[in-house]
Parts: sequence; structure tokens; C-alpha cells
Amino acid sequence: MTARRFLDVDDLSADELTQVLDFAEQQAPPPVLAGRGVALLFEKPSARTRSSSELAVVQLGGHPLAIRDHEVGLDVRETTEDVARTLACYHAAIAARVYDHRNLERMADAVDVPVINLLSDRSHPCQALADLLTVRQVFGSLAGRTLTYVGDGNNVARSLAVGGGLIGMHVRIASPAGYELDGTTAEITNDPTAAVKGADVVYTDVWTSMGQEVEAVERRQAFAGFTVTDDLMAGAADDAVFLHCLPAHRGEEVTADVLDGPRSRIWLQAENRMHAMRGLLLLLFGEGS
Repeated sequence: MTARRFLDVDDLSADELTQVLDFAEQQAPPPVLAGRGVALLFEKPSARTRSSSELAVVQLGGHPLAIRDHEVGLDVRETTEDVARTLACYHAAIAARVYDHRNLERMADAVDVPVINLLSDRSHPCQALADLLTVRQVFGSLAGRTLTYVGDGNNVARSLAVGGGLIGMHVRIASPAGYELDGTTAEITNDPTAAVKGADVVYTDVWTSMGQEVEAVERRQAFAGFTVTDDLMAGAADDAVFLHCLPAHRGEEVTADVLDGPRSRIWLQAENRMHAMRGLLLLLFGEGS
């Protein structure tokens, strides 16, 4: 890698992204983290991210240490920079799931060990790695495939757009007016039916993310018509699959028939969070590191 940080997918080159996906599928990965620790800092709680990250570190011979926000108190007990500097004294890498993306940038600027974004308000790159890995496993290739994201132009949408564009996919994002993703080269529309037409992958996420609960009623009204249903999926390619980063609200952003149906690959996608994280760590700590 050219930089010791992974704050969004474009911190990788296209070749490095392909390497991560290849490394993720290694059946017997080398123990590149033997005798080393990885700090996993969680301002936001998580099920998939914590489990997948901890097991990925263990599979590479390392020791994961999960740390909750109240244990370090970013900018309360001490500055975010000093938290990062302290953790870098002990750990080979710092991975953090935060509210404010700027805190990740501050950590990365303060230390010489890799800083990995486990989620921020701006991006969710480890999720995007798992998503791309899943699509490649389903179809055998990524370049030229069309991925349509239906819903909020949020952190997940951003990292999908970045990663898909980097690897040569066509990314479409359908959101209600006022909820579009800005600053992207992805195709943006307010029409989910048009966006889904002929797509290989249909993807959605919750309409109200953690920290936005006060907007829930307003968002349900704004997103009316953006539920992924069997009828909407019918407009996609005949062999199209459905993805969701989870947790899902059945009957809101997606119907149970789609989520649990034959086109759904959500559990393969969830499992791939662990494999993709392992692939990223192998790139960071592989030969020559």
C-alpha cells in the first residue's frame, strides 16, 4: 500500500483491491500477525464488525483487543490523537468504528501503524470489500457488472460507489430527493425502477442509520416507494442477486420475501466480512511489511 491507512476503498489501487479479494479466499493464510495485537475501537456497537474483525486477526495468528468508547473517551479523557498514540505503543494496527470520520483521519495522521476504518459517518470500506468479494464469488468477475443501490446515499453507498468504480463496475444509486449521495461518479437517480433495470446486483440498507433515530418517521415518509420488493427485483437481470449489509428491517427497506428468498446472498455476504478483513490484513502485513 502507498499509505498506512484504510479509510475508504480508494486508499487501495485497483491491483491492491484485487489482491485483497484474492487473499480473502486463501484457505491457509500465513500467520502474519503472530505475536502482535490489533486494537479494535468501537464508538458504535456492532455484531458483524466485531466478530468478523476479531476472528480475522485470530486466523492470522494475532491477538485482537476490543475496546469500547467509555474505556478511552475520545476527546473526553484525552485527545483522539493521544488515544491513537497510546494504542500504537502496543498494537500493530488500530481499527476503529466511529461516528465522525475526522477522528479516523486524526488517528491516521498521529501514528505510524495502519489505521483501518471499521465504519464512519462517511464510509464503510470493509463492508464494501465483503460486498465485492460476494459479487465476485457469485458471478466469477466484477468488471462490467452493474450494481444498483436503492436507498439512502449513506456511508455504505459511498464505499460501494468507490469500490465498484475502482474495479470497473457500473454503479447506480437510487435515492429520494434530498437523500442522494454527493461527490460521486456513480449514476444517481430518484427512480428505483429505472435504476434496477437489468442490474446484476440489487443492494439496500436501512433507511435510518444508528445516530439518526430522531429522523425515523420523516425518513419512512421520504423513502416510501423505495422498498425492495419482488416486483422491483423482477426488473433486474434474470440471474440478479440481492445484498444487504444488515441489520435489516423487514417490511421497511426490503420485504421478507426478498430478504429470505432465493436471490438473497446476505449470509454469504455476512460471512465474507471476516474473509475480506483477513484479506485486507494480509495486504497490510504480508511479505515485505
